[in-house]
Order: sequence, then structure tokens, then C-alpha cells
Amino acid sequence: MLAGRELSEAQVRQRLVRRKYDSRDIDSAIERLKEGGYIDDARAAAVIARRETTVRRRGKARVSSRLRAAGIASAVADHAVEQVFKDVDPDALLDASLERRLRGRTRVTDQKERQRLYRYLIGQGFEAERVLAKLRKLK
Repeated sequence: MLAGRELSEAQVRQRLVRRKYDSRDIDSAIERLKEGGYIDDARAAAVIARRETTVRRRGKARVSSRLRAAGIASAVADHAVEQVFKDVDPDALLDASLERRLRGRTRVTDQKERQRLYRYLIGQGFEAERVLAKLRKLK
């Protein structure tokens, strides 16, 4: 289970519950995995946050939401997001996400398309002011 990718404690626990293991056995296994360093929520948070920004090109809010969905504690998730976004240019990330969505086009003339792009980029976790500024430049 852990050979394929980094998982949080909550994700491992959830998968073991789905496989119908006894709760005492799950607790024991989780404890052994944590002691052995195989499960580390801080490490999992860093990996997930990096993947969400570099591969999926998502903004801060979406990355934070994804970490919480993985069952990572708020303090750990916030720290991971801050660490990852220290090295990321938010404008470049927004440009990359927008470029991917526009598929090579450089102009948006239709108001409906501009609204769709706005909703998409907000959904990807980008800040509203930054998105609006970028969309204004695409007229």
C-alpha cells in the first residue's frame, strides 16, 4: 500500500478499514508503521502539496483543501502549503493553469468564456483578485 506513494495516517487507516480489519489490529499496524517511519503526515503533506502545485498546477486554497481531504491535521497542512508556496511564483502557476485551459489561445473575447475561466481558476484554488487581473489582460 505504501510502496506506490506517500499516504497519510488517515488514508492508511481508511484503506485498512475498507479491507475489514479489526480496529485493534489497525491501531497496532499504524503504530508500527509510524515507529518505523513508514507513515509521516508531514512528509505526506509535503509530497501531496508539491504534486498539486507542480503537476496539477493548483492554487493555495485547492492544495490546502486537498491536504485536509487526505486527513492531515490543519497545522501540518498549513505548514506544508507555506513551504511549497515559498518556492512557487503564484503568477507563473496561474499562467500555467490558464495556458493549459486555453490550449494555446492568447485571447478571450466572449464574456461567457471569461466567466467560465474565472469559475475554473477559482475552483483550482487561485485568488479572485489575481484571476480577475489576469483575465482583464486577455481581452
